[in-house]
Amino acid sequence: MADPKGFLTTGREVAKTRPVGERLKDWNEVYVPGSLLPIISKQAGRCMDCGIPFCHNGCPLGNLIPEWNDYAYREDWQAASERLHATNNFPEFTGRLCPAPCESACVLGINQPAVTIKNVEVSIIDKAWDTGDVRPQAPDRLSGKTVAVIGSGPAGLAAAQQLTRAGHTVAVYERADRIGGLLRYGIPEFKMEKVHINRRIEQMRAEGTKFRTEVEIGRDIDAAKLRRRYDAVVIAAGATVSRDLPVPGRELNGIHFAMEYLPLANKVQEGDFVAPPITAEGKHVVVIGGGDTGADCVGTAHRQGAASVTQLEIMPRPGDERAAGQPWPTFPMLYKVTSAHEEGGERVYSVSTTHFEGDEDGNVQYLHLIEVEFVDGKLTQKPATERRIPAQLVTLAMGFTGTDQANGLVEQFGLELDERGNVARDADFATNVDGVFVAGDAGRGQSLIVWAIAEGRSAARGVDRFLTGASELPAPIRPTDRALTV
Repeated sequence: MADPKGFLTTGREVAKTRPVGERLKDWNEVYVPGSLLPIISKQAGRCMDCGIPFCHNGCPLGNLIPEWNDYAYREDWQAASERLHATNNFPEFTGRLCPAPCESACVLGINQPAVTIKNVEVSIIDKAWDTGDVRPQAPDRLSGKTVAVIGSGPAGLAAAQQLTRAGHTVAVYERADRIGGLLRYGIPEFKMEKVHINRRIEQMRAEGTKFRTEVEIGRDIDAAKLRRRYDAVVIAAGATVSRDLPVPGRELNGIHFAMEYLPLANKVQEGDFVAPPITAEGKHVVVIGGGDTGADCVGTAHRQGAASVTQLEIMPRPGDERAAGQPWPTFPMLYKVTSAHEEGGERVYSVSTTHFEGDEDGNVQYLHLIEVEFVDGKLTQKPATERRIPAQLVTLAMGFTGTDQANGLVEQFGLELDERGNVARDADFATNVDGVFVAGDAGRGQSLIVWAIAEGRSAARGVDRFLTGASELPAPIRPTDRALTV
């Protein structure tokens, strides 16, 4: 145990954010650089080293949280990094982007603020990069087997790194112009600067992983031919089909999916554009969808100089405390104020969009909405509550419905789908096609980054077993296992 009295003598303290007026002028991460390191040792000391560490079960990766908390408390950063990497290929991603179900399962959280697990995690990995403790881990020998990984998001990268380190020759295919998937083009720079992706890619290249950008399997390369070229294939193409809003006026100019809007802002930061083709500058912006993607649109619109930003959510406002039906250690649905919400804008709950109104040139100008409520378990419109709000740019951030089938990948492989439209797989993450595996959102449906990495690692073990008859990679999670993260 790090500090037997730490949870009694030390209060919870989290990373400090830069002043709103300062961070809205740039796209750098919102946190004050270096603000965690002076406090993180004592924060790690709040960990109680529980006899049953529920944080392990709260984390889909099974992170060894009490162990690296102890090392962080003692400031043994090298050992902490080793323990952290034992279960997680990319802790700098999860430490910045994961909603931290581990903290919801923290035993201390029963009657006190939980341990700042996420802040400890990101401090350990940032320190490891600074001190050079993150090095390439090339395999001692090659197996002679080849694997293609389709998709370079967190699931694909985790699978590729595990398989490369196991000695297989791995090529990652990405249809975008840069590696990273939604990490690259879906996550704004102010949430995670892309240097964190770039240096991981360089590490993976040094280990032997090959990357092929601007190649879409199903369109540029026939999926069946790819299967014949490689000994095994891992599909980690994500669940990239955005949920649409089929209401009158949807065809008006200025209404875009979030994943049409966000990547263009990121491409400006990459140097591809001077200004984004779709911008919120000077416009009344409406974001439909109250989740993390919607918050990303809110923060992006603020930085582009929007005249106003309104975020709409069809569900009621979550509570500030756990609901009776979401007891510890489950992951509760709580009212969350992200850094983007701190920066301004209005959040409106329990409303549904009825239609859009445009000008004579076909540009959206107004959004009409109506209040809704649950009646006998069904969302019902409340009479006489319809109103309109100005909307010159609308982003649809209502989630995703499944993996892309329009490019022919599913049909060309001959893959079976489950009842939710995801690629079906067994406990080893194998599809119905021999030698073809699936990991992440493509098989699971839209989910968390921590689940994507966990599934990428587990699928890699299934592939390794398929190629060699056995595997020394970590045992996989079950694809149906939701643990404590639903």
